[in-house]
Amino acid sequence: MLPILFHDQDLIAIHKPAGLLVHRSAIDRREHRFALQMLREQIGQRVYAVHRLDKGTSGVLLFALSSAVGRALSSSFEQRQVGKNYLAVVRGHPPLAGEIDHPLRRHVERCERGSAATATQTQDAWTRYRTLATSELPHRVDRYPSSRYALVELEPLTGRRHQLRRHLKHISHPVIGDATYGKGGHNRLFQTLFACHRLLLACVELRLPHPVSGAMLTLRAPLASDFCRLLARLEWTAAVPPQWLLDGREGPADSATVDDQRARNAASHPSPSLRG
Repeated sequence: MLPILFHDQDLIAIHKPAGLLVHRSAIDRREHRFALQMLREQIGQRVYAVHRLDKGTSGVLLFALSSAVGRALSSSFEQRQVGKNYLAVVRGHPPLAGEIDHPLRRHVERCERGSAATATQTQDAWTRYRTLATSELPHRVDRYPSSRYALVELEPLTGRRHQLRRHLKHISHPVIGDATYGKGGHNRLFQTLFACHRLLLACVELRLPHPVSGAMLTLRAPLASDFCRLLARLEWTAAVPPQWLLDGREGPADSATVDDQRARNAASHPSPSLRG
């Protein structure tokens, strides 16, 4: 069962585990389990994907329950009306805070390759980051006798494919566990020391206007238990805002907040343009 963070008659948000694709993709044709299909079977209703998380990324994943609401939500993402916060463990010690303004070449799916027009296109991309905690382990990976790591909070201001992972690689602080943009030696060290075999990147919070009521909706996915255990081993737990930490409580009540409850009461005031 996929953990449900929020559910009303217009949309549903789940906590996607690491290692699960959002929907079928040419990136990994061997996969037969997808969040979209699993959620549809779980709630017995068609769902519409409005954004995506990488397969290795865990956290808040939002779906619409109608095509009209799906279009409204997609528009909110495109118009940058959705606030997003991620946590990541990275190699090295980044500056205390900064903004990465680095255009990214459009990511081309395998089925699209061969088109010179799309293969060379670049897109503006911005990411804000803040370093929450740092650590130095007495283990050699590169040429130094010890290895440095940091916990960073990330706020993507645009939504490009693999944006956070590519931006962190660009500033030489790749995400631990990233087999594509990261460093194998550091990934293997975390596997050996902490039995950590996942991408250490999680979407912990989304903030957006409800597509029907207009109320501001905050959706949170506290870090998974394996991520929390790693933070404890590195003595970083105190650096994480408490609302993003797993506290043992289950269920959606503590994972979503709505200003004056208008979004939860939207069923009483249907919008003809979105609900027909």
